[in-house]
Parts: sequence; C-alpha cells; structure tokens
Amino acid sequence: MLSMEPRYRLVISCPDRVGIVAMVSSFISSHGGSITEANQHSESATGWFFMRYEISARNLAFSVDELRESFASIAQSFKMSWHLSDSSKPKRVLLMASKQSHCLADLLYRYNSQELDCEIPCVISNHDDLRSMVEWHGIPYHHVPVDSADKQSAFDRVVELVEQNQIDTIVLARYMQILPPELCLRYASQVINIHHSFLPSFAGAKPYHQAHERGVKLIGATCHYVTEELDAGPIIDQDVIRITHNDSADDMVRLGRDAEKSVLARGLRWHLEDRILVHGNKTVVFS
Repeated sequence: MLSMEPRYRLVISCPDRVGIVAMVSSFISSHGGSITEANQHSESATGWFFMRYEISARNLAFSVDELRESFASIAQSFKMSWHLSDSSKPKRVLLMASKQSHCLADLLYRYNSQELDCEIPCVISNHDDLRSMVEWHGIPYHHVPVDSADKQSAFDRVVELVEQNQIDTIVLARYMQILPPELCLRYASQVINIHHSFLPSFAGAKPYHQAHERGVKLIGATCHYVTEELDAGPIIDQDVIRITHNDSADDMVRLGRDAEKSVLARGLRWHLEDRILVHGNKTVVFS
C-alpha cells in the first residue's frame, strides 16, 4: 500500500566531485528535514554522480516551492540537473492501448488496488474494443482512430487530450502505433513503452515470431522511454522467460504476456516514485 506520510523527493545528477552528499544532506537537516531514503551512484567511466533522497516533509519549515528556491544556489554551484517533487501531488498518467488488453487491464487493477501512486484521467485507444473494460473502472475512454492516410490528425487530437488533462506521463500499454518524432521530443522522458522483446534484439513488429524463427532459448520484455528512434530509447527494466524447442510462436506470445505486464508495472512504479534518472541513452534506476 502507498505511504500516507507527505514526502519530498530530491533527484540529482551532476559532475562528480567531493562534497556533494555532505552539502545536500547538510542543507536538508539545516531546514529541519529528515532523510528517510538515500540512494547514490557514482559512474567512474563518465565521472557523473546520481542521487535520490526521500525527505520527510513533516518538520520542514518550507513549502516545496520555497525549498526549491532555497536549493537553487547549491544546484547551480555543482552544475546539477535536478528536480524536487511532492509525493502528495501524484503524477497524472494517460494510458494508451490498441486491441490487446493484458497490460492495460493489469495497470488498471494495480491502480484500483492503490499499488500505483498516480491519477488516471483517461485512456486513449485507436480502437473501440476496450471501452467497456475501461469505463467499468469509471475512467473516460477516448477512441482516436488512426487513419493511415492522415495520421497527423489523430496525434494532434492525442496532444490536445494530453494538454486538456494536464498529463505528466504517457504509458503505451501495447499501443500499436508509432508516435511521430515531434511528439516524442515534446514529451521526452515522459512516454513509457512496453516492447514485447528483450531489446535490442527483435525490434519492430512481431518480435516473438522473429525470436521463434531464430530459435532462441530466452524471450523477454523491455520497458523503455520512447524516443524518435523506434524501440531504441533509454531502457528502464527488462525480464526474461526461458523457453524450449517445444514452444511455438503462439506459446511464446502467451508466456511473454506475463513478462510484459510485470515489467511495465515495475517501470511505471519506479517512474512515479522518481527512481529513474536518464543520462544520455541510459538510465540509473534506484529500485
């Protein structure tokens, strides 16, 4: 279950140097803050440092906005990329799907079970097949067909709905359309996809059938951020399932669905909890 205690999450990446942890920790304690969870990673190959702190807001004298203002000078002195979020303000998540329901149904179940700390204002699909399931959960369903002769009109409507609903995060829960590059750039590190393959192998369409033809012994699923390059964005999480020569392509599809659901749910949860730091085309995940 989700924690009811209000917390701030401070996430930082910057060039590595002596004194970062001491300075940040001292800043928090000097304002009455208590660090309830601390994660750090130093990447020697690139000389880069990553940090995530959860801070109890109970005894802080400042609001989150005031804390941001006070911290800005420290961030500037260390050349930090950083953000400070308030756990009492859940991210607003848009789910997008096509015809297959397993990932969407799993996320809706977890949402209703309060496993995911977010709000889901609506679901978008390019088909009408999943409407009754979504509306049973009390969530508005928008059917936005994608005409192969005029895809831009559909994605203009998607952007309109994203802005109207003040969406923070878009989840492609087996949404079987390629997003246009301008949309990927506009919502960089905000669009999460589940690919039914252990990327970078078998990108694109029908990866299980590609894997079956190749005679692999492992199949898997990959949760990643969406970029302009198809199935090549920063990887958040992956999992695998062992198979044998006895498994048909249909068996692999069936088995792979379990991996897809769990990998996507983990990736989304880590994103909602600000546990993922993107650095170039890689991620640091404080899971």
